[in-house]
Amino acid sequence: DVQLQASGGGLVQPGGSLRLSCAASGFTFDDYAIAWFRQAPGKEREGISYRGNSASNVYYADSVKGRFTVSRDNARSLVWLQMNRLKPDDTAIYYCAAVPLVAGVTLDQNMYVFWGQGTLVTVSS
Repeated sequence: DVQLQASGGGLVQPGGSLRLSCAASGFTFDDYAIAWFRQAPGKEREGISYRGNSASNVYYADSVKGRFTVSRDNARSLVWLQMNRLKPDDTAIYYCAAVPLVAGVTLDQNMYVFWGQGTLVTVSS
């Protein structure tokens, strides 16, 4: 079975850090890019980062650029999202999702074929 398991969410104070993990199984991980999406209360889900197979094949939304860093380990089928200088506006459910690499760099949710279940990040004092 295909699985994407997001974890690492929790409660953090503004200015703090969290690292989310996304564990993949059941498909050829090397053939897919992994993106992180988030959905804040009352808002639509938005794509915030894309990670292809190389460190240069990355994209960040303006809202997280300079604060979040995405990395991956193909040998272990893992992707991480390091989130620094967190703000209350970062409060959301965070999802990881997979898109075939052949699709190119995209955060179009309709292109993503596999989705994780989400992990809640709350930034509050």
